[in-house]
Amino acid sequence: MRLLLVEDERRMALALCEILRLENYEVDHFSDGASGLEAIKSDIYDIAILDVMLPEMNGFEIARRARQCGVRTPILMLTAKSEIDDKVYGLDCGADDYLTKPFMTKELLARLRALSRRRMDTNDGQLRFGDIALDTGTMTLTCTANGLNVRLRDKEFRVLEYLIANQGQILTRDQLAVKIWGFENDSEYNNVEVYMSFTRKKLGFVKAKTQIKAVRGVGYELRYDDV
Repeated sequence: MRLLLVEDERRMALALCEILRLENYEVDHFSDGASGLEAIKSDIYDIAILDVMLPEMNGFEIARRARQCGVRTPILMLTAKSEIDDKVYGLDCGADDYLTKPFMTKELLARLRALSRRRMDTNDGQLRFGDIALDTGTMTLTCTANGLNVRLRDKEFRVLEYLIANQGQILTRDQLAVKIWGFENDSEYNNVEVYMSFTRKKLGFVKAKTQIKAVRGVGYELRYDDV
């Protein structure tokens, strides 16, 4: 799962990045509001964590503009302000949740898990499409028709997670590359094809009818043929 963190306080940002990466989140960090807005508008993030007090543009304005652009990414606001009016204003701007500094790490992680479940419309940690179920905790792929399952490697899991989250849409190689490897990564785009091949083999191993289809000249989509 890829997170966006927009936080200008360097020590806080470094600590949060370390904590989140230890929990197996991929994190992209930006330290000013303008960069944060451009990042969230890319629509590649599963959750955005926005500090309120930022240079150039505050977190409220990032959330407001992102929602105006149609971005649906769940937003968790971080702020030193605890007044009810500030919380209400943040939620009205488009935030989904609010956490007041200082906070406990376990509360932050719990709120992220809750936002993730809400985004995926699941309470049991299972993402589903066609005849497959993907366990987000164990990274296990299961064919619901026969019970066969297999553990996925990290990038295979991220490929399938992204496809399920965007079911019904065609995802380009650029979208997949940025989502899985990040903006700053110089990985070759053929990595996408390599991991598509690996993931297809795992789907074949569990004998799923759900398939990853290549759309010539466009990208990839998830399809289920129950015939």
